[in-house]
Amino acid sequence: MSNPKPLRADAQKNREAIVAAAREVFDAGRYDLRFDDFAGLAGVGTGTLYRHFPNREALAAAVYRGEIAALSERANELGRAMPPDAALAIFLVEMVDHMEAHQGLARTLARLSGTIPAELAEGSQALEKAVDDLVKAAIGAGSIRGDIRAGAIMVAMHGIGAALDRPEWRSEANDLVTLVISGLHHLRSTFALQEPYSGTTGN
Repeated sequence: MSNPKPLRADAQKNREAIVAAAREVFDAGRYDLRFDDFAGLAGVGTGTLYRHFPNREALAAAVYRGEIAALSERANELGRAMPPDAALAIFLVEMVDHMEAHQGLARTLARLSGTIPAELAEGSQALEKAVDDLVKAAIGAGSIRGDIRAGAIMVAMHGIGAALDRPEWRSEANDLVTLVISGLHHLRSTFALQEPYSGTTGN
């Protein structure tokens, strides 16, 4: 697949303004805003809006891709700046900070999940790759246990994100991240899951 043609500087500026305005709208949870209104909020004409984004779904996908890119770059920055186990721990905490700051965006994406599944899947994979790089670096440095996989960490983080409506969400999220970080440093347990737990006991 060929790369898209680079935008002119003015066109790129307009696109960024539209995405920034949409991010604010989505973060505020303003679901009833007409799509054309994004143009006015960004200070551009409706024709410019539609040239860049044909509909709300395309705009939401662009906002999401921008957030994933920012998170991935932050993981890389932490990995370059400090020991890998510390970088991983700080990044997980910052992921929770991001979830809290962008709850409206998360709910918007949940509403649109059926219309932008490819973008959501691609973003999830990119974020897991960023976590995987930190995990592998920490394992290579001998600072966390060697049987940890990024996928297990992502399951925990997805669970945190899915529970945003709980009244004590932030404190519970902090507790779970603390458990995950603590578990990264413990020796592998001799307990192994052999069969799914049935919830009942036999006599």
